[in-house]
Amino acid sequence: MKKNTQSENNTSLIAKGMEIHGELHFSGILEIEGLVVGDIVANPDSVAEVRIREAGIVRGLIRVPVVIVNGLVEGDIYSSNHLEMAAKARVTGNVFYHLMEMVLGCWVKGQLTHMTSAEITQLDRMGLPAQSQEVSAPQPTVFPDRH
Repeated sequence: MKKNTQSENNTSLIAKGMEIHGELHFSGILEIEGLVVGDIVANPDSVAEVRIREAGIVRGLIRVPVVIVNGLVEGDIYSSNHLEMAAKARVTGNVFYHLMEMVLGCWVKGQLTHMTSAEITQLDRMGLPAQSQEVSAPQPTVFPDRH
């Protein structure tokens, strides 16, 4: 089956001052400079990329193969291909990734979990949030007092 490359090259923009409430399904490129309250999900088997710009805010789960963050995300991220965390990226939530690039200055308040693309895609097809996989949190390391 031949993929429709025309729809994959489309770019949609949620501009500064715009506010979207609800679940977004898309293919192609989605640029966010405004506020999205709801989940962002790539259409199955599509080439998709979401870019959260510096002024962009997402309050919801993100399930997209390619994710570029330079704004605020309050929710879990599932990136089956490539995740880029730019210098002003701020994520409060768990991150499930195959390949990740982090730039000095970004931060994540949550758990980082490396998975294969197939594992992340399987999670997508099952429609399950990662919490259902019962990933245990790492135990803190305690160092003896040396004073």
